[in-house]
Amino acid sequence: MTIPQHLRYTKEHEWISVDGDVATVGITAFAAEALGDVVFVELPEAGSEVSAGTPCGEIESTKSVSEIYAPVDGEITEVNQAVIDTPESVNSDPYEQGWLFKVRVESMPELMDAAAYTALTQEG
Repeated sequence: MTIPQHLRYTKEHEWISVDGDVATVGITAFAAEALGDVVFVELPEAGSEVSAGTPCGEIESTKSVSEIYAPVDGEITEVNQAVIDTPESVNSDPYEQGWLFKVRVESMPELMDAAAYTALTQEG
């Protein structure tokens, strides 16, 4: 399983890529694999406010339903309509085409780097 070095991670298995004041958010390959085949994605609406660590959407798979947590405080600027239309892209390409939403960052908690996230996923 690949863990991209340039991203930051949460303990809830979201990844974040920051470009200026806008962050792209998705779930990691580890989370996608644990979920199994993703069949439905519910994302926050553009313009809505999110708070770090709080649920802002859901991912449903053939095995379970999991909440998506906001990794930062901010305003949703864009959602990935392609993931809503073809949720399986979360499994097939979680770091590129399977991104979930973009958020204008107002504040960001400390997030894990790739090494810390790798250690987290190898604990269990």
